[in-house]
Amino acid sequence: MSEAPALQDPGLLRRLLRAKDRMDAASHEEWPVGRLAEVSGVSEAHFARSFKQAFGIPPHRYLLTRRIERAMALLRETDRPITDIAFDTGWASLGTFGRTFRDITGHSPSAVRSQGKQAVRELGPVPECIVSAARRPGLTTAVSEKRRQAANGKNTPEQTQESS
Repeated sequence: MSEAPALQDPGLLRRLLRAKDRMDAASHEEWPVGRLAEVSGVSEAHFARSFKQAFGIPPHRYLLTRRIERAMALLRETDRPITDIAFDTGWASLGTFGRTFRDITGHSPSAVRSQGKQAVRELGPVPECIVSAARRPGLTTAVSEKRRQAANGKNTPEQTQESS
């Protein structure tokens, strides 16, 4: 099976980057494919296909990554209530936030908060960009696929790495 051809239109790539930048700047907002396609000036189907081809993940998964990253930063850096953090980062319910957060990171929001405070004392002066990149959640497998694998007793890549 061959890979899809690389994006060849620099104009399309610029428009996709514009949509990606909008999601980065306002990850707490709703970003349905239709709205993103409108920002990019292409059809919904073309946008979804081109975004995945250009960035390696679908737009919704990219948005989830940004929301979880922001929530992790707020959990580590502030003492704000977890409920406030969930709503401020774009989640409609605390239950969905907690379940998705745990599925992606492997930890509850409160565990990440306590681990983050401990890590700050241990790490010392490390540039924030390096710390953020190291803590970026990986979303190469859909959350529902992770649940299915866990239910079937299969090792996910994260479980395999932890047991090594």
